[in-house]
This record gives sequence, C-alpha cells and structure tokens, in this order.
Amino acid sequence: MDDDFGDESSTIIEEDYYTFLNVPKNSNLPSGQACGRCTKEIEAEALFNRLKTAYEVLSDPHKRAIYDSLGVRGLETDGWELTLRQKTPAEIREEYERLEKEREARALQQKTNPRGNVTVMINATEILSPYYDEFDEKIIPSVEVSGISMTQSIDAPLTLRDTVTLSGSLSSQKGIGNGAFTVSGRRLLNKGWVAVDLTAGNGPAVGVKGSRTLSQKVFANFGGSLNLRSNVLVPAFMSCMYPSSFNLLFKGLSIKFRIFPTALACQLSKHTVGYLTYNIGGSARSMSTVVEQNTEKHQFQLTLLVGIPHCYVSAAYTRKLLEQELKLRVATKVGTFGVLAEYGAEKKISKYSSVVATVSVGVPTGVTLKIKYIRSTQTFIFPIHLSEEIIPAAVFYATVTPLCIFFVVKKLPKEEAESSIDLMSATFARIREDESKTKGLIIDVATYGKADSTDEERFDVTIPLQCLVRNSQLNLHATPKSELPGFYDPCVGEDKTLRVQFTYREKNHSMEINDKEPLQLPGLLGK
Repeated sequence: MDDDFGDESSTIIEEDYYTFLNVPKNSNLPSGQACGRCTKEIEAEALFNRLKTAYEVLSDPHKRAIYDSLGVRGLETDGWELTLRQKTPAEIREEYERLEKEREARALQQKTNPRGNVTVMINATEILSPYYDEFDEKIIPSVEVSGISMTQSIDAPLTLRDTVTLSGSLSSQKGIGNGAFTVSGRRLLNKGWVAVDLTAGNGPAVGVKGSRTLSQKVFANFGGSLNLRSNVLVPAFMSCMYPSSFNLLFKGLSIKFRIFPTALACQLSKHTVGYLTYNIGGSARSMSTVVEQNTEKHQFQLTLLVGIPHCYVSAAYTRKLLEQELKLRVATKVGTFGVLAEYGAEKKISKYSSVVATVSVGVPTGVTLKIKYIRSTQTFIFPIHLSEEIIPAAVFYATVTPLCIFFVVKKLPKEEAESSIDLMSATFARIREDESKTKGLIIDVATYGKADSTDEERFDVTIPLQCLVRNSQLNLHATPKSELPGFYDPCVGEDKTLRVQFTYREKNHSMEINDKEPLQLPGLLGK
C-alpha cells in the first residue's frame, strides 16, 4: 500500500523549457532582444513569466546543467550556492540526492519531533569524604549509581490542529524501578489547546489538561486526571508545577487526591513576564510569584514562595555571550530549608550540540556537580554528588572538572572540520588543476587562528579556501570565517585572522584580514 501513497512530489508534472522555447537541447538560445521580440506577441502575463523563467534557466550553463540532469526540482533545492560552479552533471545528481535525503530527514524530524532525556545520578561522596570502617578495608573508594531515569517521546501529527504524542518513561532509584507509557491527543484551539492523556504504568490513568489565553498578555494552565489502581481511585487536578497529594480512606477504598497548582502568566513588558502559581494540598500548600526578564544578552529571574513546609526566595542571572556562543549563570536560594548557591556555564560546541556544567553548594545538600550534554532534542544529565558537607576540595574539583571536560570536547569541532576537508580533496584537486591551466587564482597557503600566533599554531584551511574559488574569483562575506565549510573556531572568544598566500597570473601575493572582514581575491590585482 505504500506505493499507492508515495511522495506527492514524484507525481508532479514538470514543465519542459526546451519545448516551451521551441529550441532543441543542443542548440544555443536566441539573444535577449530576440526573446524580447517574442514576448511582445504574448499578451498574457503568465505566459511572459513562463518565458522569462525558461530563458533565465537555459541561458545560464550551470542552471541548464542542473535542469538537464534533475529537472525543475533540482533548481529549487537549497545548498547549490557553494558547489554549483564546480560540479559536472553526474556530480550534480549525486549532490542532489544527498541534499534530498537531508531534506527528507529534516522534514521527518520536524513531523515526529523526537525528544529524549536520560538522567544518571552518581554518588561520589566517598571519594572526598571516605567512611572508615575497621571491618571493611577498602583500597579504592566506591562510586555508586544511585538512580537512573529515561524518558522518550515522539509526535504524530494527524491534521494541522490535531497531534498524537507517544511517550514512555523508566526510572530506577535505589533498586526500586518504575515505568509508564502514555498516549496523548492534543488539539489546538483558537485561544489555547486541550489534551487527553491515557497512561499505563502504576495503574491505568486518564487525564485532561490544557492552556488558554485569557487576554493579550495573560494566559493560564489547567488540568485533571483519574488514576485507577487495585482498590484505589485517584482523581487529581493539575496545572504545571509542584504536585502535592492527600489521602482519604473509606472502608477499604483509598481515594488519593493529587492537587497541582493553578498558574497564571502575565506579560508585564516587552521582555518581562510574571507568573502567579497557587498550590493547595495536604502537605505542600504554597503560593509563588515569579518575575522573569529575558533580553538578547541577559536573563534575570526572581522567585518568592510562601507555603508549608518551606518558604524561600531565589534569584538567578544569566549572561549571554552570543559571539562566543556561551552562557554564564549564577543563582542563589535562601529559605527555611537552608541556603543554596549555584554557578555554571553553557557552551555550544557544534551546530547541534552544547554542554552545560553547574556547581551547587548548599546547606544541608553539600556539593553537587551537574553535567548536561544536549544533542539536538536529546538530553543527557549526570548529577554527581561530591560531598554531603561544604568541603573546599569538593568545591575545587567541581569547578575544575568542567574546565577539563571543555578542553576535551574542544577537539570535536576540529575533528569535524578535518573530516570535511578530507571530503573536499577531489574537488580541491580538480579546481587546482583548472586554475593552473588558466593561470588563475591558486591558494598556496591559508591559515586561520589567533591574530598574534604563528602559522604553526594556526589551523590550515588551504583546501577549503581553494574549493570556494569560482572562475578565478574568491569572495568571502563579512561574517565569522569559522562558519565556512572546513573551518572551525580554534580560539573561542579571542581575536582571529585569516592569512592567505596566493598566486595569480603567476605572481605571488599575500594578505591577512580580521575574522569578520570581507575578502575579495584577486581584487584590484585582476584589473
């Protein structure tokens, strides 16, 4: 049946430009003036546009090669800008197939929207605070995995308004496991959305939740659920955060109410949002107010919670360094439970990956290092409990360890750039040979790196730079060169330059530009 419902794009009837212009495939096109005389005879604007498009495609030899090989769809594919003038028709077809697969993969991911989360809790308190037992002689301190949890979900769009989500979760804490599988149907409404959940795990459960916009600047979340267990009926009302519960017992029938807070949000200004959350329950009743300001370079959040059994005030500040793709965060929380301080950083290491490291120091929680690795929509979290008390050694190692990890992962972009350069070898040899025959632009040596460093300390970009040469011309825009294919950022946060030694018309030249300066070769030398 799959063949009956194939890709609609495969059934599209494409226009034949040669037939429309009434010219054979191996002939030269008439001049622009001749086409202009032909268009004077066409009264319909649609026919004129068709004629103009056909002439523009067939008059360009590179677009014509793509059209002859792939048809109209090949002209609409993204990604030809960098490779169009360097490829033969056979290579164009291979490149088209690769780009088509990437487009299909992106479309599939956007439709399914897979999300995953893996958390591995590690107890390493015995390393810095060993427990001495005269009856147990340990040479190596033990590091224990105290808990593991995993969640995974995918979306299955049915219509523009309806989406089905399949999600599952597994967890193990101190040898006790738990799991659940949920099917959720969500429908978009004019001013919000509503969803129905069916869950199987710790007893079947049915839930309803939703969100509604009350005004231009105010919205609210709400929800409820009913959980059926052995001799247990569990109704609940919920919203978004801080769940609580209490129990009632009637002649062997246990009714457990789980109350979730009702949340209201209000847009206070262009960059500021306020949240008001009210939570009622037997053992955890509270009201909290959150004010969050989020701008391009800063993010600040202030929280005040009053409730039973705890009250606290917390503040968090994040500084966004956009050019370095780095975020620095500090936070503190003071309340009846104790005091907690956090500091950390988030660094983007590639296009789809980033690493987050956070150190938590508090009383009575001790010192904890949390490392998070984010790859696209998948998240891996490793909370490492280093000590139950505030020990200087624990704070030191918690701070130094992420820095060491950063220097390790810093090598990943370099390896990715080197892999891209290996794939450019054939293209580099062909362009180099063509430029040598015409005595055109030949890149002898090109390095990219720190401004005041020697060539030995810089990254060699001769091959990727030569691959960007088109018809003895090299044009680089005023953007960071680390974004170019085969490049990477060898010194994050520092001034970088691009040094080029090249030959043009059998004469040697050299120049050096800053990272964000444009470059045009041969420039004035070609005049």
